[in-house]
Amino acid sequence: MKKLFVIMALLPVMAGAQSLEECQQAAERNYPLIRQYGLIAQTTELTVSNIRKGWLPQVSASAQATLQSDVVSWPEQMQSVYQQMGLDMRGLRKDQYRVGIDVQQMVFDGGAISSQKNIVREQGKVQEAQNEVTMYQVRRRVNEMYFGLLLLDKQIQLNHDLQEVLAANERKLSSMYERGTAAKSDYQTVKAERLNVVQQVSSLQAQRNAVARMLSMFCGLEVKELEKPQATSSGMQSAGQRPELKSIDAQLRLADAQEKALDAALMPKLSVFVQGYYGYPGYNMFEDMMSHRWSWNGLIGARLSWNIGALYTRKNDKAKIQLQRDMATTNRDVFLFNNQLEQIRQNEDIERYRRLMASDEEIIALRSSVRKAAESKLAHGIIDVNDLVREINNENAARLQMSVHEIEMLKEMYDLRFTTNN
Repeated sequence: MKKLFVIMALLPVMAGAQSLEECQQAAERNYPLIRQYGLIAQTTELTVSNIRKGWLPQVSASAQATLQSDVVSWPEQMQSVYQQMGLDMRGLRKDQYRVGIDVQQMVFDGGAISSQKNIVREQGKVQEAQNEVTMYQVRRRVNEMYFGLLLLDKQIQLNHDLQEVLAANERKLSSMYERGTAAKSDYQTVKAERLNVVQQVSSLQAQRNAVARMLSMFCGLEVKELEKPQATSSGMQSAGQRPELKSIDAQLRLADAQEKALDAALMPKLSVFVQGYYGYPGYNMFEDMMSHRWSWNGLIGARLSWNIGALYTRKNDKAKIQLQRDMATTNRDVFLFNNQLEQIRQNEDIERYRRLMASDEEIIALRSSVRKAAESKLAHGIIDVNDLVREINNENAARLQMSVHEIEMLKEMYDLRFTTNN
């Protein structure tokens, strides 16, 4: 049902050409790891719910039967006196029994439960941030396939243009051959070259189909036509929105929560309790020494406890938490350093492609002029057909080189956006 809803929501997108942003968003929704967010949230809430139940009354039931080697008894002198008075003071029995229940209610825990809940929530945020880091890499994979598909589309288009140029020269040479002004081998050379180009487009189309199927599966929708991305601004930018930095921030907040838990562990704890049992002997021991009967007994009270054992390890525990902070801070510095290096490389590549493209148009214009001159020279018998084919291929290579430079520059621009997440 969820899959159907996603597909219906993407129908307007599927109707036209897909943009890079649309493919990235679709890929993130379709990637199986997206379900991890819900699982992390559910696990966190279940754990917090369990910790919160620490405020509920803690109830325990017990049953006990013992046989003692000795028990409280009357001194022999007193037993003699009581016997003279006609009283049978037998003392306690050595076999004793108890079935009871114990209820304890926490009143003040020094913030221990609250700190445990905060730690669990911060741990959940760390897991979500780490999950987001993995999910963010989906964009890079989409970029690779998207721009690879754009380049293949451009190569196929240039291949068709090359076929048209060769076909036009093939028709021209066929007419010249029929008039006796060109050799049959010239016509056959151009035809063979055209057929070779036709074979190349079959290979390019197969590669395109493979990449398109991979991108479609990755995005969860059928990718047919692509929308050429617009050029974006370059230059050094802040990487503050990268999920890796958010993950480090989450780790630092977790360390803060853990440190507060150390303070809570040193606080005293106050609770009230109720105890009751049915058995023998009871709290009225003198009566039970006279009559060996089971009785109901109850006790209510308050308990204040203060465990200072946490002081023994507090210094080391705080040092360990500080080391976690230092490691997270170091990881942040390393990431920002590498990110800046990556931005420098990408900006240099963008500028390099711009310089190359500045001369690509002039090279294409020159190659086109040379190719047209070669066609005229062939018609006048000045050059042979091999020279013409070479100039045609040179012009096509120049056009292909310009397309590669343009698409590679666009890819670097969007890789730069990935690097900075801006």
